[in-house]
Amino acid sequence: MRFFSLILLVLLLASCGGHRTRVIETPQTKELKGWQKPYEVDGQRYQPLRDHQGFTQRGIASWYCKKFHGRLTRNGETYNMYAMTAAHKTLPLGVEVRVVNRRNGRQVVVRINDRGPFVAGRVIDLSYAAAKKLGVGKQGTAPVEIVALGYPHHKGAVKTYSAPLDYDAGSFAVQIGAFSQQSNARRLAAKRKPAFGRTDIYFRDNDGRALYRVRVGDYRSLEQAESAKIGLRAKGFAGAFVVAFD
Repeated sequence: MRFFSLILLVLLLASCGGHRTRVIETPQTKELKGWQKPYEVDGQRYQPLRDHQGFTQRGIASWYCKKFHGRLTRNGETYNMYAMTAAHKTLPLGVEVRVVNRRNGRQVVVRINDRGPFVAGRVIDLSYAAAKKLGVGKQGTAPVEIVALGYPHHKGAVKTYSAPLDYDAGSFAVQIGAFSQQSNARRLAAKRKPAFGRTDIYFRDNDGRALYRVRVGDYRSLEQAESAKIGLRAKGFAGAFVVAFD
């Protein structure tokens, strides 16, 4: 689950309005995982929830500006306006929630992969696809109810939800570069393969422009991936960051 890459601690959070943000570091928060640490946006403090169980909320939903299609979300994913995702200020990333439009009764299930919205009165920022299915459309906002479902598991056509047994366990890699030319991505991947064993190149169409992302390693815990990331940054890959495999 990509939820685990939230634990990657960064000082700047993605937001639609370019808000001033910072993660709060104190002796009391030092031992917390990144996704548990409180953060501040434009002077307002937010405390992420440790788990999702029993969470429900009513308020106003909005949807992401189209210009953010292709940009990074808080957990290291690339925002895809056509995927069923959303941003929430405090729910753990990776949790799926049911969102019901209280105006027309429509409902969708979305996965939380970003932080926001940081606008008074709004409780969730939906992707374009999710907003369209809910019938938000031209109005831009809608009154909704949110119910947290949990982390999804698939067995055939059946989907169930649960909390993870271990927030540190998973399958992780480190992204070390992104190129418009596939040959450059292949060159870097081949160069790093002897040291990391596994290298992968992921293609994405970025508004009609090709983008080839290079990821290295296959780590079974976030701690291992974070250690690899630190080592790569020390070797000149300043923009290296941890991602989680699906």
